[in-house]
Amino acid sequence: MSKKILFILSEYGYWGEELLGPLVACDEWGYQPVFATPTGKRPHALPPSLDPGYVDPPLGRTVTTAEVAVAARELDESTRLDQPLSLAGWLPERPYLSDAGHLRRLESYHRELAEVDEDIAGYDALVIVGGSGPIVDLANNGRVHDLVLAFVRADKPIVAECYGVACLAFARDWDDRRSVLRSKHVTGHPKEYDYKDGTGFLGTDFVIGPPPYPLEYILRDATAPDGFFHGNVGRDTSVLVDYPFITARSTPDSFLAGRKLIEVLESGLRRFGW
Repeated sequence: MSKKILFILSEYGYWGEELLGPLVACDEWGYQPVFATPTGKRPHALPPSLDPGYVDPPLGRTVTTAEVAVAARELDESTRLDQPLSLAGWLPERPYLSDAGHLRRLESYHRELAEVDEDIAGYDALVIVGGSGPIVDLANNGRVHDLVLAFVRADKPIVAECYGVACLAFARDWDDRRSVLRSKHVTGHPKEYDYKDGTGFLGTDFVIGPPPYPLEYILRDATAPDGFFHGNVGRDTSVLVDYPFITARSTPDSFLAGRKLIEVLESGLRRFGW
């Protein structure tokens, strides 16, 4: 039986290393990657993530090595990402309460979600790749939330990196509205590492100042009352495992996150980094 990992990428730009790190680990251990985007459009790397000379403003230093820049560019220009699955074509969309025939449509929605649970049986883990793009089309994407919930129900590991961690904070059962991160320990982009200006996205000329929400604050609220957000500011890496979640703060944590995913799958790791 083949081993498969589902990778979710934004159509508005992913960070090269944040795909490369987990993907390299999966390739080395014989896991087949399956890529998906919100509407099936081919994902592309954010240009700064392929530039070894790019200086991250909050950190005041470069964040991409020459070796990683070459490997990430080769991956981005390869055919591996050419035909991603479409989440819109795979998962149902929850109907508006105001839609005609709402009750019948809601029943249909739940029937289709049950089929997604069956699909998930064919995957070993989920990876939500980070970068600025997820802010636009992943963080508050209902289909992404339903996919996260499906993996949680199946008790399968989920990796989320950088701004991809917001998807976990917002993934909630509509009956109780509690985040799947409730009372969990996670990491993510801390306030200190947020841009003050220049948050950009692919496919649009729209560039904003800081990110539209401080991810740290969202994660602190989502993990209450007994969990915790660990920013690990000033430390080289920040990756946490609080099963089934493997969360990574940012770019330098990508390869470590990939290795921890393999440890979770192959060795039964359930806790790391806190």
